[in-house]
Amino acid sequence: HGGGGGRGGALPVIGQPVGSGEANGRVSAIGDGRALHSVTVLPLAPGRLDEIAVASGDRVAKGAVIARLDRDSEAIALDRARLTVADAEETLQRTERLASGGTATEVQLSEARLALDEARLQVREAELALSRRDIVAPIGGIVGLLPVDPGSQVDTASVVATLDDRSKILVDFRVPERFAGRISVGEPISATALARPDLPLTGRITALDSRVDAASRTLKVQAALDNDDDALRGGMAFAIDIGFAGDRFPSVDPLAIQWGSAGAYVWVGREGKAVEVPVRIVQRDSDQVLVAGALAPGETVVTEGVQRL
Repeated sequence: HGGGGGRGGALPVIGQPVGSGEANGRVSAIGDGRALHSVTVLPLAPGRLDEIAVASGDRVAKGAVIARLDRDSEAIALDRARLTVADAEETLQRTERLASGGTATEVQLSEARLALDEARLQVREAELALSRRDIVAPIGGIVGLLPVDPGSQVDTASVVATLDDRSKILVDFRVPERFAGRISVGEPISATALARPDLPLTGRITALDSRVDAASRTLKVQAALDNDDDALRGGMAFAIDIGFAGDRFPSVDPLAIQWGSAGAYVWVGREGKAVEVPVRIVQRDSDQVLVAGALAPGETVVTEGVQRL
């Protein structure tokens, strides 16, 4: 249609109506994966490794024995403690008989009972020391590469094994701060392993950081991906895609966007005249541009002939 005006009268231009569109309701990010639970297994006591009961790649349950330390001295200490308990029990029984006949005092009886209690504590202590010769799995998971061999001398700082629970893979990634109020825990996501682009993955948001990073203006997000077939590993990189309802903005033909010293603007036909309206570009697509500005759906923006205005 014709629109605009000037000293020479009406200028022929072509316009299109302002529409309405939804801004991209998706956010994409790259994140690093890690196992749901990862544990480095250390001995609770020093000693020589007599046996390693697992192999790399084995799946073990919580509490399963991973390795055993030499235990001769601990076993002897336990037997000695048990003998001490038996002797203390006999002493207490004898003292009770003497006390009933009036030939043992209450102090002697109390000392005998105390000696038995102390002996029993020594048994518990010896049992604990012996149990610590077994190095057990604190979680269920997959055994990693074993850095030690039977016969190795280890202490409480020596790594015996690593365990990864890969039933789910946690992915940490960051999103721009403008999405901070639009992402919530439990929201579904889709993902792709960069090393396995043919493998579609699904998961959910499991945690959000409590603050936006002031340096990068991003929010740290954590998601959990299902790994039922154990195809994923910690350390892999993932492309994360989150979808949600986007805001609606006026949409115009890409040809309507003009640029000036103050930024982008469009010519709008109002009451037979072309009015310059500043806009901010929200999103560009091949056939439309979403903008923020003083535009209403149905108004006409000039798409051709703007050079005449």
